[in-house]
Amino acid sequence: MPGLRAAFDRRYQQWLDRRLPSVPSCRLENRRLFIFPSGAGALYGALLVVLWLTATNFENNLVFGLTFLLAGLFVIAIFHTYGNLHGLEIVPLRAGNGFAGQDVDFVLELRNDGRRPRESIRLSYAGGETREIHLGAGERRRVRLSVPARHRGWFDPGRLTIASVYPLGLLRVWSHVRLETRALVYPRPGAAGPTQPARPATSEEGSASVPGREEFAALERYRPGEPKSRIAWKQHARGLGLHTKHFTDPVDQRRWLDWDDFPGLDTEARLSRLCGAALAADAGSGSYGLRLPGQIIPPGSGRPHRDQVLRALALFGLDGSG
Repeated sequence: MPGLRAAFDRRYQQWLDRRLPSVPSCRLENRRLFIFPSGAGALYGALLVVLWLTATNFENNLVFGLTFLLAGLFVIAIFHTYGNLHGLEIVPLRAGNGFAGQDVDFVLELRNDGRRPRESIRLSYAGGETREIHLGAGERRRVRLSVPARHRGWFDPGRLTIASVYPLGLLRVWSHVRLETRALVYPRPGAAGPTQPARPATSEEGSASVPGREEFAALERYRPGEPKSRIAWKQHARGLGLHTKHFTDPVDQRRWLDWDDFPGLDTEARLSRLCGAALAADAGSGSYGLRLPGQIIPPGSGRPHRDQVLRALALFGLDGSG
């Protein structure tokens, strides 16, 4: 049975891909909507059959009338349920970024350009949360849906299911919409590993200073015991008192996140450790760079640099990384 179910699901997805290909945005028209009795609707239909058989066997006009009334109500519900989704427009706005093993957010906008409200509309991606919304006449509303991302790289959430059983719950109208939207998933952050210092600093950018002998820093009042070679004699000759010269040496605070710092680990484990190290370096001070096989990102800092590093880790070794 599991194999039969999997084969059916595969054939169904292939049929959906032919009938409903991916689109930048979607308006729910006749071709995209499906309607079928719900579980309650199936019981309702069984009740109609029982009433019809009872009315026929006993030739009871009252039961005939009740049967026709309930059947007419079912037919009216078909039009109202179908119309609750017909004409709605769905537009993807943005996809958030996240880490493998966490939820990624997708933001959509639902637009109701009709003259009547739309009630009890449910939206969900496979494996993600389900949101139920109501739209007034002419209203537009943004919806945020969270979907679990299991692997790094570009993440396609799959088909969006939009459905409703309004107003009576006897029928279910739905559509499976494939929108052209995707999110970038970074590697799962691991424990931060060792980082290597960058080359010796040659400028003030990316460096701090410690007491030393290379660069002049300031003049300070002479304190007994300080070397006389550092006394500023020119200032003393001008009558400004005894002062000593103080010097500093630049210290490079930039670090390298290097692929070769994690020997013996597989690709995903290395990327996980590098991701954790990148987040730790970004939270600290100084700048940091990234060395991957075939790719080097020079040391830098700030949000854009962090995103560049995480993007390189997310897409490392994957095809179609554009």
